[in-house]
Amino acid sequence: MKTPPTGNVEQPERAALTGSWGSDVVAQMLRGLGIKYVALNPGSSFRGLHDSLVNRLGNSDPQMLLCLHEEHAVAIAHGYAKVAGEPIAVILHSHVGLMHGAMAIFNAWCDRVPMLVLGATGPVDAALRRPWIDWIHTSRDQGALIRNYVKWDDQPASLPAAIESMLRANIIARTEPTGPTYVSLDVSVQEQALDKEPPLPDFNRFNPPLAAEPNPEGVARAAEMLANAKKPVILAGRTSRNTRDWARRVALAERLNAEVLTDIRIGASFPTDHPLHRSKPAFFIDDAAGEVLRSADVILSLDWLDAAGTLQLAGQIDARIIQASLDYQLHNGWGMEYQGLSPLDIHLACSPDRAVHAIADQLGIGDGDAPGDLPVKPAFDAPAPDTPSISPFWRRPSARD
Repeated sequence: MKTPPTGNVEQPERAALTGSWGSDVVAQMLRGLGIKYVALNPGSSFRGLHDSLVNRLGNSDPQMLLCLHEEHAVAIAHGYAKVAGEPIAVILHSHVGLMHGAMAIFNAWCDRVPMLVLGATGPVDAALRRPWIDWIHTSRDQGALIRNYVKWDDQPASLPAAIESMLRANIIARTEPTGPTYVSLDVSVQEQALDKEPPLPDFNRFNPPLAAEPNPEGVARAAEMLANAKKPVILAGRTSRNTRDWARRVALAERLNAEVLTDIRIGASFPTDHPLHRSKPAFFIDDAAGEVLRSADVILSLDWLDAAGTLQLAGQIDARIIQASLDYQLHNGWGMEYQGLSPLDIHLACSPDRAVHAIADQLGIGDGDAPGDLPVKPAFDAPAPDTPSISPFWRRPSARD
């Protein structure tokens, strides 16, 4: 391999290959879907796709993130989605890699983060399998391993079907309430030699649906209830990191003079140094937060992670409760991660951010002030930037040298 250019150290020298393969189309689909990174631990079941990411795309858009374990790969995608608000892709080797990554997929499901998980199996056609090794890496219904905690899964049997599956998986993963989706690609589809590549779709025509607006009557009732409240409280739950949404959330709290509680189990949703923020973000509410809830007359839950459990811990609650959430759409009969069922006076079936904007509009509240950029704080006891690196212990001089 030639010395890579400065600033582009992970750019491979592409192999001098001719021809086109099914995996080349799959790789181009990832690029067309706007996937910036793909986390993977290499495995033979997706050797075709791995090759195409290197030799067709040049490890760029998406760039590969090499991991040492499938659970690490999924966890990286989980963290990226929480920060960036958009999915990256993960590739898991056959059903064995899928089983390794299953715990992390469940974590992503519980956290409601978008993620495009690709897998591989087969060849599904038994006549194409190599003895032993291909047989132990083939599953008739691989998605069954994780079907209870992904939004959607598929195992397409042809290249055109794979194109449609990836489009659908991307749309569903990004649609609120977001979550992981899974597409298992047959080895024989990946390694299919193509005389002519099928045309790629117009990706602009396969976007997630527009966000649902809350019911106008419900918004009017909620706004009136909050405006007339003496002690309103906002439970700031699973909200977006968009600065416009953040500013409007703070503006609503300030106009209502509402006390705000946050949850350490989810991303930041309200400035904890704000005068209206009460108690501290925690796994379980403390006495101070409980007193805030007990004294409230109206509670606005913005997709709070566990409203029923929180109110139970607080004790006697006499407040009327408004909930803004779409999470009920993901509840199924397998897991209980959806928590208890809270009594509600108004349930706005929309994202919490759409509800905040609608209520703020109803009350004539402005856009608020966008949060400023804060400097990155160095880690505690971090060495100065010009500190010389320390040699590993096995290279340090010793008395025996």
